[in-house]
Amino acid sequence: MTREEFKNIFDTHFTIVRNYIYYRCGNTDLATDVAQETFLKLWEKQESFKNNNVKGLLFKMSNDLFISHYRKQKTIQNYRLQLKTEYVQQSPEDLLQFDELQKSYDNLLRVMPEKQRVVFLMHRMDELKYHEMADRLGLSVKAVEKRMKMAIEFIRKNLNN
Repeated sequence: MTREEFKNIFDTHFTIVRNYIYYRCGNTDLATDVAQETFLKLWEKQESFKNNNVKGLLFKMSNDLFISHYRKQKTIQNYRLQLKTEYVQQSPEDLLQFDELQKSYDNLLRVMPEKQRVVFLMHRMDELKYHEMADRLGLSVKAVEKRMKMAIEFIRKNLNN
């Protein structure tokens, strides 16, 4: 598929896909993000589909991405509820100590070298696997592993100080 063909598909179907997701979630920003990610995946997989049923493929891909996002958000929400319950049962000293530790952690992330911080946050926040990070960053898996190792060592070394 050429860029011109992709641009034509994008221009023709983007609004339809975004509206489809918007009707499912009621969130304009989320619908736009899912639609954009759908077209990104379409571009990445351009060799493996036929142009005759692009619209159906786009709906299927966007639906799968939306469900994946929904499940991820549900897991995060359940985890936060569990943490909140545990958080309430702690003593004031424990809460103060946790807040100090959280501030230290946030400060360490700010001063951590950027290459290490990017890999660390992609793994911890976006829950990406090493090979996914390597693809997105244009690195080898070994380079990602080394950056992750250095990031963890940086945190261990500086968190104890």
